[in-house]
Amino acid sequence: MHRFGGFRVMRARATQKGISWLSSFTLSRSVHSLPFATVEVEEISGSQPAEVQNLVQGRWTGSSSWNTIVDPLNGEPFIKIAEVDETGIQPYVESLSTCPKHGLHNPFKSPERYLLYGDISAKAAHMLSVPKVLDFFTRLIQRVAPKSYQQALGEVQVTQKFLENFSGDQVRFLARSFAVPGNHLGQQSHGFRWPYGPVAIITPFNFPLEIPVLQLMGALYMGNKPVLKVDSKVCIVMEQMMRLLHYCGLPVEDVDFINSDGKTMNKLLLEANPRMTLFTGSSRVADKLAVDLKGRIKLEDAGFDWKILGPDVNEVDYVAWVCDQDAYACSGQKCSAQSILFMHENWSGTSLLSKMKDLAERRKLEDLTVGPVLTFTTEAIVEHMNKLLQIPGSKLLFGGKPLENHSIPSIYGALKPTAIYVPLEEMLKESNYELVTREIFGPFQIITDYKKDQLPLVLEALERMHAHLTAAVVSNDPLFLQEVIGKSVNGTTYAGLRARTTGAPQNHWFGPAGDPRGAGIGTPEAIKLVWSCHREIIYDIGPLPKHWEIPPST
Repeated sequence: MHRFGGFRVMRARATQKGISWLSSFTLSRSVHSLPFATVEVEEISGSQPAEVQNLVQGRWTGSSSWNTIVDPLNGEPFIKIAEVDETGIQPYVESLSTCPKHGLHNPFKSPERYLLYGDISAKAAHMLSVPKVLDFFTRLIQRVAPKSYQQALGEVQVTQKFLENFSGDQVRFLARSFAVPGNHLGQQSHGFRWPYGPVAIITPFNFPLEIPVLQLMGALYMGNKPVLKVDSKVCIVMEQMMRLLHYCGLPVEDVDFINSDGKTMNKLLLEANPRMTLFTGSSRVADKLAVDLKGRIKLEDAGFDWKILGPDVNEVDYVAWVCDQDAYACSGQKCSAQSILFMHENWSGTSLLSKMKDLAERRKLEDLTVGPVLTFTTEAIVEHMNKLLQIPGSKLLFGGKPLENHSIPSIYGALKPTAIYVPLEEMLKESNYELVTREIFGPFQIITDYKKDQLPLVLEALERMHAHLTAAVVSNDPLFLQEVIGKSVNGTTYAGLRARTTGAPQNHWFGPAGDPRGAGIGTPEAIKLVWSCHREIIYDIGPLPKHWEIPPST
């Protein structure tokens, strides 16, 4: 059996903090008694590997080809994925083709399905609020994308709140229309939100529940039929969630769930020709898909996310803690993680950096406050670090060494939380800028400082960045905030003393700006932008004016 240090204590604390009030709803002691689950989280191991199936045309299916996923903490093969290869995509192509361009529902067709999805959301939200179910998904996330119990729990809670938000009538409110008076009696123009019909969703490993659920449900709410692909390393989480949704009333034919490699999924997209594809992941793949799919795509791609500390120094302990959380929670594997910190010179004389170092050094593998890096090896991160340290004036502030006494397989990274100082002027040099602003999806950040008259250089650095996802301006100086916000573009920007870069709760938009392909997540605005288009219907029913005659040709 897999062991997590401090695991049960943290679980108990989490229960005491926020979910004990639900204890009146109890399920049997055996996780197998969860009405949807097909796995027991802590039994998944090399001797008892879990299996992940595909869902197509309303049926769960296996495969003649199984891909084995290794445990990211010890390298043991512990999950078998039924992978579809290029010869097996035809059922998915046929399934998507059954959905017309006008969708499974729209304001003029099967409107009762808006109510159905309000009910499904209510039931699923209730299920995720049950302590045993909440704990099941939290621990399952930890098994495949190791992060602390509290971080994994937060992901499940955000998902639960999102589903709660779209219960009851809230789904039909997403399709709210408007009318504008016409030029004459009987004429009115009406604007409607219209589905795309057959769509695709591709999501990454780092949030194996929150991202796919929020985007999947948004697609379904608006009347689309999605095929969903989640990164194979973590797809077991969403497979179990699909089973929960079916238990809560989701029609089994409404969603297809596929496990495949990238090449097979690319072929499926080209053959099935979905009307819209949502992709969350790397910029390189995003740009390829944008070309392959002729622009019919929405993206929530990489983020080299910045934080600026303004001239007003306050609450050093708090700011240091937020910086640590932003850079190193989930081992830095958030698309919103703090990639670079710009410190005003007023902060240089404080204990900020020493406090950040102390906070980083208390992170440990035993409680998964630091853990495996699933997209970079240790050697690759160290190589990048060494290149940065060749820049004149740069230096290692803390970290920079591999984790010790672990069994993380070599295909993954294992590095202590790391910070590299690079002088601002050196960073802006043409020969250095691309290197310094390369996103390292791990516990790694750049730190620099700037003088009072160097804010234009900081703003130049922001202007030259390519990905504009999240940002933070840590200041309560309104004029400073105006200057930075007015000359930057990141789609989710926190401003004020308590500003952060991470955190994608269900109550605000999360997504990039500055790119017409940009996708949002979480809010009614995000769902309408990504999963529906505008359709205008102009009613013109008359009557004709009295004594109307055919006019001259024009």
